[in-house]
Amino acid sequence: MSLAKELDPDQGIQEDVILPPGDLYSDEPPLETELHLEQIMLLLKCLKWLWRDRTDFYAAGNLTIYYSLNKLKTESFRGPDFFVVLDTERKTRKSWVVWEEDGKYPNLILEILSESTANTDKDLKKKIYQDTFRTPDYFWFDPYTLEFAGFHLVDGQYQPIEPTTQGHLWSQQLGLYLGIHQGLLRFFTTAGKLVPTPEEIVEKLAAKLRELNIDPDTI
Repeated sequence: MSLAKELDPDQGIQEDVILPPGDLYSDEPPLETELHLEQIMLLLKCLKWLWRDRTDFYAAGNLTIYYSLNKLKTESFRGPDFFVVLDTERKTRKSWVVWEEDGKYPNLILEILSESTANTDKDLKKKIYQDTFRTPDYFWFDPYTLEFAGFHLVDGQYQPIEPTTQGHLWSQQLGLYLGIHQGLLRFFTTAGKLVPTPEEIVEKLAAKLRELNIDPDTI
């Protein structure tokens, strides 16, 4: 039985209630499709490579965020598909436990839509991220239909982010654009350049070496 089912959801939190320990395992369902997994891994890989010298952020995917004793786990709310927390320690975690992280919530959240989750992502989760999390940047993306939208918190309400002529949406929190590239969501710099994966960097370097008649395997 999960902790949530052991708790009375209508029971108020008393001042002397001891919150559960912060060492809580994530409790998320399996990802809907292989494409959802690929999208999450791609964003994590690119951001961690771009910010490889930084130690002041945490990025994760399909990980539970525990933020309330009453809502420690409910059937109608899951952890975000991808999220980033700024001004925190960069280390591995089993889950994100708000009361163990100085009350910090994600600065950016992205949900990857599917037929079974789209309505929840656009309604219930959006409301939670706006009213409870106060997450400044919220995006959603469907890797099959390529539906893509973003919102920024203004005076407590999400306002749509206007796309650039390239269809990119600006994240004030990351200082990066998000946009669709070859069917998947990617990061772009302020100059509009694609943030590469480590593999793409290696392949580009290998291509330049071959242009110079140098065998990359000999280096």
